[in-house]
Amino acid sequence: MQEILIFRHAPHEGPGYLADYLKRHRLPQRLVKIDQGDRIPSSIDGVSGIVLMGGPMSVNDPLPWIPRLTQLIQLAVNADLPVLGHCLGGQLISQALGGVITKNSVKEIGWLPVSRVDGDVANSWLDGLPNEFEVFHWHGETFSLPPGATRILASRDCANQGFVIGKTLAFQCHIEMTAAMVREWAHAGSSELAPACVTVQSPQTMTVDLDARVGRLQKIADRFYDRWIQGLK
Repeated sequence: MQEILIFRHAPHEGPGYLADYLKRHRLPQRLVKIDQGDRIPSSIDGVSGIVLMGGPMSVNDPLPWIPRLTQLIQLAVNADLPVLGHCLGGQLISQALGGVITKNSVKEIGWLPVSRVDGDVANSWLDGLPNEFEVFHWHGETFSLPPGATRILASRDCANQGFVIGKTLAFQCHIEMTAAMVREWAHAGSSELAPACVTVQSPQTMTVDLDARVGRLQKIADRFYDRWIQGLK
């Protein structure tokens, strides 16, 4: 049976809502825990899709697993398998396909809006979504668009919040959040949250009306995930 491989790079940055979504749609999934030393496959045999989650490291760090993972991304894209990246995962996709990762002008941490970048490709992925909507962020770096990619999302302080290339979807932001994950990240990453500013929210601010915010985010995630699974073989 073919399965979706989900790569986790840090213990607290798992698939979150995405795991629930895939289970609800009866799509087989396997979590590859890079943070615990799980082996990165060298082939895509038996793989229907690849998902890459976030993490506190940089794609530019000299970590031995990064080249192996970007090679796997290249294999998947060349074989027309769908690939999905969240934050660090989006940066890994960008680097694998010829993009570069650089420091963003500001950190974006918390609930901040993104805007759709209209065009035929964007409209096919954002069908029914408003021109602007709120998502969760936690990043200080940003990716460039690799050759052949189409930008579909932007924010005020980060031009590249999402891109599509074929069946591959890469986010700089996080759409996989659960309420428990937001609380855990706010606690674990509290040192990054001071001083609070326009683009960096305090734990108190990012947990206001949390259940309602997460509920809205998961409806947005449904739209993207519904479109992404159409590419699964």
